[in-house]
Amino acid sequence: MSSPLIDPDVAERVIARALARGGDFAEVYAERRHGLSVSLDDGRIEGASDGAEEGVGIRLVVGDATYFGHVDSLEEPRLAEIADSIAQASRGQALKPQTLAAAAQVNPQTVRRAPEDVSLADKVDVVRACDDAARATGGEITQVSAGYAENRRTVTIYNSDGLATGDDRIRVRLAVQAVARRDGRIENGTETHGGHAGFELLEDDPRRIAESAARKALTALDAVPAPAGKMPVVVGNGFGGVLLHEAVGHGLESDAVQKDASVYAGRIGERLAPGFVNAFDDGRLPGAWGTDGIDDEGMPTQKVPILRNGVLESFLYDRLRAARDEAVSTGNGRRESFRHLPVPRMTNTYFAPGDAQVADLIEAAGNGLYAVSFGGGQVEPATGDFVFGVSEGYLIENGRVTKPVTGATLTGNGLAVLQVIEAIAGDLKIATGYCGKAGQRVPAGVGQPHVLLREITVGGTGG
Repeated sequence: MSSPLIDPDVAERVIARALARGGDFAEVYAERRHGLSVSLDDGRIEGASDGAEEGVGIRLVVGDATYFGHVDSLEEPRLAEIADSIAQASRGQALKPQTLAAAAQVNPQTVRRAPEDVSLADKVDVVRACDDAARATGGEITQVSAGYAENRRTVTIYNSDGLATGDDRIRVRLAVQAVARRDGRIENGTETHGGHAGFELLEDDPRRIAESAARKALTALDAVPAPAGKMPVVVGNGFGGVLLHEAVGHGLESDAVQKDASVYAGRIGERLAPGFVNAFDDGRLPGAWGTDGIDDEGMPTQKVPILRNGVLESFLYDRLRAARDEAVSTGNGRRESFRHLPVPRMTNTYFAPGDAQVADLIEAAGNGLYAVSFGGGQVEPATGDFVFGVSEGYLIENGRVTKPVTGATLTGNGLAVLQVIEAIAGDLKIATGYCGKAGQRVPAGVGQPHVLLREITVGGTGG
């Protein structure tokens, strides 16, 4: 492990202090973070925000209980204070930790142009170019907002099992929102582009991101009320994967399963979808938004099969929940920062590509809805029931995509949706999102190819 934030000798002493009165496991998690963002609104640069922080979280596990403290410092005296404090929770004899041994480095990222090597002026030029490009699509575009953000997060992790490892994580993201107005009607469109990569991610013309946002806003001006009833639905690639993430993925996180708060509890080995359906949570997908070399407990990330040939194969584990099930962590222990405890979280979750063509899915739908992407929604993991708003959707009439629609919602059940998957295209795309859970927010890749659902309930006000 190169350039650790804390010297291994210091970590060994801190871990020993945390275990001075007993316990089953202790961990030191150190983090240094730097972020910069540039925002533009209505043609004006609203400002550039540049910030950094560093600190350490220390965890002690005693039986089924976890004790945790954190401090905004990397200095040994401050870490010792936290370790001594949480050690008071245990009443046993001291546990001797294993000698630290550096783990093999795993980094699935290639960063060709570090964001810190790019001038602020160049980053401002990116958001200005987005403003120009969006407005150039038509006079009905009345407002444009654009935001560039970069984040570098360096972590060092030690634990009482002898693990010593770390990771260097760089993410870049561009987001554009355009507002269109016509005859008193106002609509908006949004597009994002990001990844676990450097500034090279934006070397291809970022104007296309703005043009896509503007196109969505302009198209929405002609939207008609969505129909209502049960019908075939083609779910788009990229952000269409929000449906899988929310309706299925959260129910596979092992903390929900162990609390009997998941409809998927006890179903490992059951066929839940047609045999051609495969789905993965892949924390090692090169360059993807939710990718890291290791999770926030130091476990190597991996490509976890959650559905293989339609059969439920695995839950998503962190270290603590894996131990309770006598399983092995899948590398899904994630935390927002050193101030938080790790919990089981998705990384990049998606349906694997199939062999169908998008045009064939649209034609097979006949008359239905093309749900390109989703906005807000609600999911109940214990039952799998969900309601999602469609942020961009179109009618499918006689096997062709026709009018844009507004006010569409999809209502259903995660288990039921898996069973009505009719076909999957080959155009896998991973989009960038943030997932909230347990009061924490982490980057998560959502995606899939285009997917045809044989029948699902659509809510709308159209005839």
